[in-house]
Amino acid sequence: MARRVLGGVQQRHGVGGRAAIRFRVAGCALLLAHMALVAWLTLSPRDVMWVTAPNLTPLAGIRADLARGWIEAAHGIGEGLLLLAPLGFLLPLVGGRLDVSPVGSLLRTTAAAALVSLGIALLQTSVPGQVADVDALLLNTAGAAFAHIAVVPAGRIALRRRQDREDAPVPAAQGRTPTIPRVGIAP
Repeated sequence: MARRVLGGVQQRHGVGGRAAIRFRVAGCALLLAHMALVAWLTLSPRDVMWVTAPNLTPLAGIRADLARGWIEAAHGIGEGLLLLAPLGFLLPLVGGRLDVSPVGSLLRTTAAAALVSLGIALLQTSVPGQVADVDALLLNTAGAAFAHIAVVPAGRIALRRRQDREDAPVPAAQGRTPTIPRVGIAP
């Protein structure tokens, strides 16, 4: 594990040192960009003549979409699943840990996505034309969980293999020069 000492304080950079920092910085930038897009999509005022009542009954909106037809249902459900799906892999990327429990990582990511979705639903109550929907909260959370399951375990395995290859010792046949400790001369 790469370590640096800054001002007498030892900092751990995780696996890979500078590469890990670059991954985390890229993850933060992508996460901020995604959250800005989500805020624009969900919190911008709509100019509509009327709005529906807030949906506080779980799965009622999904049932209504299914009653209107498969195309409407696929659009509504797909939109709900995809809105916060990138959080499923961006949050672990920002965390930057490779050796973590898969179940713990999934639970943390899913809980964070649920809290983000709840925050969006609460903020939508003050935006003209936007209506809170409990089904959106369920679908957004499920989308982040599915994305996490689909991407994160395979990505962590690939990064661990890459790290193992980089950390593998170089065979002596390749000409690694042996080091000899210096012998000091007595006064």
